Amino acid sequence: MPGTNLTREEAQARARLLTVDSYEIDLDLTGAQEGGTYRSVTSVRFDSAEHGAETFIDLVAPAVHEVVLNGKSLDVAAVFRDSRIALHHLHEGPNELRVVADCSYTNTGEGLHRFVDPVDQQTYLYTQFEVPDARRVFASFEQPDLKATFQFTVRAPEGWSVVSNSPTPEPKDNVWVFDPTPRISSYITALIVGPYHSVHSSYEKDGQSVPLGIYCRPSLAEYLDADAIFAVTRQGFDWFQEKFDYAYPFAKYDQLFVPEFNAGAMENAGAVTIRDQYVFRSKVTDAAYETRAETILHELAHMWFGDLVTMEWWNDLWLNESFATYTSIACQAYAPGSKWPHSWTTFANSMKTWAYRQDQLPSTHPIMAEIRDLDDVLVNFDGITYAKGASVLKQLVAYVGMDEFFQGVQAYFKEHAFGNTRLSDLLGALEETSGRDLKTWSKAWLETAGINILRPVIDTDAAGVITSFAVKQEAPALPSGAKGEPVLRPHRIAVGFYELQGDALVRTERVELDVDGELTAVPELVGKQRPAVVLLNDDDLSYAKVRLDDDSLKAVTEHLGDFAESLPRALCWASAWDMTRDGELATRDYLSLVLSGIGKESDIGVVQSLQRQVKLAIDLYAAPEWREAGLTQWTDATVAHLRAAEPGSDHQLAWARAFAATARTPQQLDLLQALLERRDTIEGLVVDTELRWAFVERLAATGVLDDEDIAGELERDRTAAGERHAATARAARPTPEAKAEAWASVVESDQLPNAVQEAVIGGFVQTDQRELLAPYTEKYFAAVKGVWDSRSHEIAQQIAIGLYPTLQVSAETIDATDAWLDSAAPSAPLRRLVSESRAGVERALKAREADAATA
Repeated sequence: MPGTNLTREEAQARARLLTVDSYEIDLDLTGAQEGGTYRSVTSVRFDSAEHGAETFIDLVAPAVHEVVLNGKSLDVAAVFRDSRIALHHLHEGPNELRVVADCSYTNTGEGLHRFVDPVDQQTYLYTQFEVPDARRVFASFEQPDLKATFQFTVRAPEGWSVVSNSPTPEPKDNVWVFDPTPRISSYITALIVGPYHSVHSSYEKDGQSVPLGIYCRPSLAEYLDADAIFAVTRQGFDWFQEKFDYAYPFAKYDQLFVPEFNAGAMENAGAVTIRDQYVFRSKVTDAAYETRAETILHELAHMWFGDLVTMEWWNDLWLNESFATYTSIACQAYAPGSKWPHSWTTFANSMKTWAYRQDQLPSTHPIMAEIRDLDDVLVNFDGITYAKGASVLKQLVAYVGMDEFFQGVQAYFKEHAFGNTRLSDLLGALEETSGRDLKTWSKAWLETAGINILRPVIDTDAAGVITSFAVKQEAPALPSGAKGEPVLRPHRIAVGFYELQGDALVRTERVELDVDGELTAVPELVGKQRPAVVLLNDDDLSYAKVRLDDDSLKAVTEHLGDFAESLPRALCWASAWDMTRDGELATRDYLSLVLSGIGKESDIGVVQSLQRQVKLAIDLYAAPEWREAGLTQWTDATVAHLRAAEPGSDHQLAWARAFAATARTPQQLDLLQALLERRDTIEGLVVDTELRWAFVERLAATGVLDDEDIAGELERDRTAAGERHAATARAARPTPEAKAEAWASVVESDQLPNAVQEAVIGGFVQTDQRELLAPYTEKYFAAVKGVWDSRSHEIAQQIAIGLYPTLQVSAETIDATDAWLDSAAPSAPLRRLVSESRAGVERALKAREADAATA
């Protein structure tokens, strides 16, 4: 939409001119049950550095009724245009602005989202403002460095809950008047309104008392495990306050599980919103609880990183996200009594693989990205900002020392509390406490793009004694289209030696060192007996692609499942996966490797990652003529592991889901249907609500179940989640009519809520329906620009990514993409997303060639 963008230059000019003092926001939500629009009244007090200056305030609204600046009514038609209200002839010093508007409820997860629960037919509202969507609810100077206090007054139906950043007051005549917040950025303000269910407690320690609340819809209340959520939250309070040496900075801490949430969670100050899929309706594996705990801790860490101290502009978004990611996982790993002390294993096998993938796309960018405008940042919540940044911070901790690192963080919070910062502010604090010059480190790691490869270079004598040992570092060329040049970087790594002792690979030697330049000698290892496995980047201290030498690769191929510890296993699994994606390991060999070791893998999160990766590799990276044989081999293995798994175990559930994702033969589909209908059972396996839907979706995709069967299943689960699953199943049906219906509902209509649209797209794209989906390549390129230009960001992004013809792995898809990129003149964000998807097809073509060559 024209006018909704904001450039960095505009933000800097506005920040030089203005100091914002306070907002008073009055919202009338009494008509929320019916929907439509609501009345929004904003009063803003701010100072101008110049007399007679001009600026603007942001507002996305269907109607503006009144604009009053310093007591003078302005002509709305003259000043409100393109989601901005022009402000002329400012006073030097104090100014006051009043804006009266009608704002819209949304169903996109942006601004003030409105959801009606099919269980009770009640309406539930919540706000989502990051990056630029507070302006959808009230007039605001929408940039992070113009902090102010915010006071909300809300009118809502009787009996509803109203939650905001400040503690909830007692309503009078169904009006809630909140106390002003501390000085915060507009994007972390929040309102959550509706007949929510809640559970309350407090965090108590050394005289400190912080009220805690957990909220969800009443239809989910029976599944809400509040005690477990409070336990993780208290663990975070303990660990963060000790490490940060700064008391929790807000008056209370509420966590609100809300419907149809686009992200995992959002760090609104004192009122964190979390996707309500984290209220588990059915049995899940421990990996799901670990992921939820990391999300809870990530958002709690943001109360300091991001909310207390906020980046000046979005190029330092990583200061928020990387720090929250690193500290949340560190809390899980190191906090006393943590249930997930092996969280770095999960990080190595999931978050870092995300980062490695992102860093090899044409859109790769430095951690400290160049953000020219809001359009740039909207597509920059990616694997580099989160996972690569957190990986680099982990290395920085190893480089400067953990105590010194957190001492620097403590000084940073004390100096910049409730202010805005740049990267140099943090590095200065860390240099002061560590005594290290971090400018060179920062330039190499934060200001350049791309990924290095580390390889061992080993010579031995006839007796197997090491005569020389070095670490070779490579800087591969950046992907075509990426900006910058490849660079060699300084790495802090460990080298681990592993020997087979009995049935286990056990570490017998560890050397930690700094690697710099193309070749780094490791004299400490000369004279030692060469072990079975040499593992670079042991303990996962650095961020780099690691390769095994030939002898180690042979030993790992035979014994990967035999590592005594989970982290080295995860590092070897990740290396194998990366080699497969790079075409250095054939898909069929990767499958053989996984099948040889996955049965010994105890870490359930790693098992589930391997299951997803194998399926993706066979679907996209296998030579087409071998794909069916690979799928048969894999599906047979899922059935065997399902039957062999310990009854009732996480592994059994994971294998049931893996089987459901790929069942294909009549015999396998008969088993799936028999389990669904309870005509057959497997000891310990409970086919509960969510697992039933996994079975239904696969049976629908293979044509076993029809629309009537899906409708019958929805009758069993008449909930919002059930409606999403049914939408997925209907879109998955293998008929031209089902595909046309799904396509029309997403592309030709704009009526689907965000979560339902996502479900339909997920069902539409089925990996064994390539021929059925082939005609939609042309349709995609004909429609995607119009969708991008006419829909909201979240809705358009779902379509641009989800409906790209990823499964049509061919030179023709590359050519069609290139022709569209050349002719359509897409905006920079859309060009980025389509180019990333194109790179996936290009990578798949190369991997297929490697797999075919192995055959």
